[in-house]
Amino acid sequence: MKLTFVINDIMSEDETYTTIRLGRRALQMGHDVAFVSLVNFTYEPDESVSALASVPRARHETDAELLADVQGDDAELTKICISDQDVLFLRADPAPELVARPWAHVSSLLFAQLAAKRGVIVLNDPQHLTDASNKTYFQQYPKAIRPVTCITRDPAEIKRFIEDQGGKAVIKPLQGSGGQGVFVITPETMANLNVSIETTVKDGYAIVQEYLPDAADGDLRLITLNGKPLQVDGTYACFRRYNDTGDARSNFSAGGKIKLEAPDERALRLAEICGPKLVNDGMYLAGLDIVGDKMMEINVDTPGGINLVESLTEIDFAGAIIRDMERKVELRDHYRGRLRNDQIAVM
Repeated sequence: MKLTFVINDIMSEDETYTTIRLGRRALQMGHDVAFVSLVNFTYEPDESVSALASVPRARHETDAELLADVQGDDAELTKICISDQDVLFLRADPAPELVARPWAHVSSLLFAQLAAKRGVIVLNDPQHLTDASNKTYFQQYPKAIRPVTCITRDPAEIKRFIEDQGGKAVIKPLQGSGGQGVFVITPETMANLNVSIETTVKDGYAIVQEYLPDAADGDLRLITLNGKPLQVDGTYACFRRYNDTGDARSNFSAGGKIKLEAPDERALRLAEICGPKLVNDGMYLAGLDIVGDKMMEINVDTPGGINLVESLTEIDFAGAIIRDMERKVELRDHYRGRLRNDQIAVM
């Protein structure tokens, strides 16, 4: 199988990223692997799509070794034909591109759509990822799984919403990731409300959500594959993120910690409810962020945590994902031209 990962940039990758773990596991399983930056695509005169790629020169035993291989001073970019790949796995985070390269992520999705039309399996489906370019996508899921939400740039509307919520709410940028720019508003922090609003709306819309008391215990990250919770040998790819420093954010970039935790009935019910839309939209791999009986977010761009849950369980979740891609390639070859990309993406 020829497997290419689309990333923000090879030099910004980290050995803790799920993308690197998946790439190393695919190499170990005998597949051809390449990493392509958002900005390195070319639409050729013959209507094929090519790209300059970072191609590992060997199989590696650790994620750090693989990263050193493709980031080394002697590493070179190799031109590959994207149209000849079996799978194009989209693993770029749009949030870091908003300021310096706001065009980059959208452009890469358009190249991915061209690749899909040429028979490449593109994960997650690029047409629907274009629709999911910010957190408004989450509002298309059933109301029962979502916290009460207001999306606006109007400070008066934000203050009215917070007042209606009893003085407690969470404010964050509509386009963002990793817990960046998240403010938890309580009656005790109300003096900072104007600053929080100004900071959030200066670069775009704010999303304001009801405060969920269970958030004090962190959130549950449940990884789904083909619209269902991913599990191997009876163990779910699921863990709790929490922060014991007093910071309300449980994201790793904000000092969050993790512990293995199986999803309870509430989490599995939420996954069941959002599953049909994940399948309908061709969202092959997703990360559900759950607090109590509500889902805070759905990460469909760069759902991570595979390496973390593997470290907690010693279970080969990455291998299970790669084997599932192998199965899709076989199905694609049997039904070539008769299945849409968003269909095969979640079969």
